Amino acid sequence: RLFVHKLNELTGLTFRLPTEAEWEYAARGGKRSCGYKYAGSNDINEVAWYEDNCTASQPVAQKNPNELGLYDMSGNVYEFCYDWYAPYTAVAQTNPIGPSSSPNARVARGGGCWKPQDAGGGALFCRTTNRGYSSTNTSYSYIGLRLVLQEADIVTLTVNSIPSTAKVGFYARRFE
Repeated sequence: RLFVHKLNELTGLTFRLPTEAEWEYAARGGKRSCGYKYAGSNDINEVAWYEDNCTASQPVAQKNPNELGLYDMSGNVYEFCYDWYAPYTAVAQTNPIGPSSSPNARVARGGGCWKPQDAGGGALFCRTTNRGYSSTNTSYSYIGLRLVLQEADIVTLTVNSIPSTAKVGFYARRFE
């Protein structure tokens, strides 16, 4: 939360973690989805770094992007979502936001170079439908984040409006 708060303060824009539903929609390719198992392909080696092809996280965009041009939605590092973790309910929902609190466990999506001990193949964790969770009180090298820029800020955003200290790795794109 501190990082996002500081980024919002530096830029005057509103960044946040994506909800789990937003994350999955983007990973699956949005309206351009081809129905792939992984974000951008049915062949995991085309789009993801995972335990069978690496031992640590890799620089972004070395594999192919998904249908929306997003890199590393499958593999590399798990990504925190806004939602607190809870098992899915049996009732169908549209863009659910999860429980209002949890004992420090946020949803983590995307899979990565690490897998839980004795949990089976690492490719399983990189599917766009796979979900897990992790503590927010500890940092791990295999968990990161991907931020969403509030839509109202996208309309007014220009590169010149972002302080030079915040330009490293900044990328905004609107998906339809």
